[in-house]
Amino acid sequence: MQHERISARRRTLKGGKVILSKSTLIDCVIRDLSETGARLEFSGATSLPSEFKLQFTTTGEERLVTLTWQRGLLAGVHFEAFPEIRCGHG
Repeated sequence: MQHERISARRRTLKGGKVILSKSTLIDCVIRDLSETGARLEFSGATSLPSEFKLQFTTTGEERLVTLTWQRGLLAGVHFEAFPEIRCGHG
């Protein structure tokens, strides 16, 4: 069985932060990145909620993400649409 992705994934090595609250940030490395999601790597055991914000440390951009899988120090996330896109009107 062949597994196909919605968008092409490219390898990367970018710094990131999982934002759980204003005072709770978890460092991670963004290992793979596509238009629809990313694969994150953590330096230690991390328990993630089903939805959180991911910040790209180089640009400061934040994206709302949904956790799709987590195994060991790795996790896969799906980028959620920004609220303006969901509503369709500004």
